[in-house]
Amino acid sequence: MVVLATRPPEWTREQFTLWWRGEHAEQAKKLPGLQAYRHGEVVFDYDHPEAPEWDGHAVLTFPSRDHLDAALKSPQWAAAVAHVGRMKGKRIVLVTEEADLLLRTAGQPAGEAAT
Repeated sequence: MVVLATRPPEWTREQFTLWWRGEHAEQAKKLPGLQAYRHGEVVFDYDHPEAPEWDGHAVLTFPSRDHLDAALKSPQWAAAVAHVGRMKGKRIVLVTEEADLLLRTAGQPAGEAAT
């Protein structure tokens, strides 16, 4: 799952990053089945260099779609969503299936990992 988000208008970028990596991460890290949780602070936006469209992104990794679906139905997810509250920023949440393109060898079909 990939989340893109902007900060509330009254927050600085630094406040938003500290909040996301600190107290909000403590909520999200409790999700059942969560294998990896990465956060990136947007430091430059090539399409909008003067005013970045987003302030950060998070990538939450689960072993399967079933594990993700179970996490989204969990009380831990409800608590993480409640923690965000009525924040005035915006967000986009995407569910993706990743393929590691560096692991693929020449001639190997997409979707098959090298061993």
